[in-house]
Amino acid sequence: MKALIAALSLAAAATAAPAQDPQTGLPRVQLAAGMHQIDAQVARTPDERVTGLMWRRQMPQHEGMLFVFAQPSVQCFWMKNTLLPLSAAFLDDDGTVANIVDMQPKSLDSHCSVRPVRYVLEMNQGWFAKRGIKAGAKLTGEPFKR
Repeated sequence: MKALIAALSLAAAATAAPAQDPQTGLPRVQLAAGMHQIDAQVARTPDERVTGLMWRRQMPQHEGMLFVFAQPSVQCFWMKNTLLPLSAAFLDDDGTVANIVDMQPKSLDSHCSVRPVRYVLEMNQGWFAKRGIKAGAKLTGEPFKR
């Protein structure tokens, strides 16, 4: 019986482990906020967007994740299973910042865009504030060219 319980425990642990692996193999895009360069992973599919930056324990200061949606709408994010404190910039189609919110790790609080947007860029918390980037600033890069 003990062997069966041990085997079941190992099987459960093996199936749970992949859900706790951060996604790190997403395509990347280069963005800029003025002179500040950003290397952003791109989350385009529903599964990629749902997982986002969950389970990450660290992220280099110049890196982030760009969430891309099919059409503009009010976007809301939370931090369930996200271990890093993050700042999220909600971005219009042309890269203009609609608003920026700071989000705490593992929080279920909802943080939403102030208007419909197609893009959300998550960076380490304080990244935008340290660089003086606020609502109305404009980011540049391939996704914002139309």
